[in-house]
Amino acid sequence: MQITVMRSITITGVSDALLARLEQRAAANGRDLNREVLDCLERTVMPHVTDAAERLARVDAVRVALALPYMTEAELMAAKREGR
Repeated sequence: MQITVMRSITITGVSDALLARLEQRAAANGRDLNREVLDCLERTVMPHVTDAAERLARVDAVRVALALPYMTEAELMAAKREGR
């Protein structure tokens, strides 16, 4: 049987503004403050790298959810000319 030891750290010098923002994020994400801080650290220090296929699948999922039509090449070129 393998036992995993979870380490602890103490962060000092946290401003009231930063603490308030972390608490707001935690509440918005349905997490406690500790889990929110861990999530922020993990996303910053150990970001998840996605490959092109995974990223395109996520874009397609958003497109389906929003029911956005595919643009034709002519529509895309017209939008580029208009500066969009």
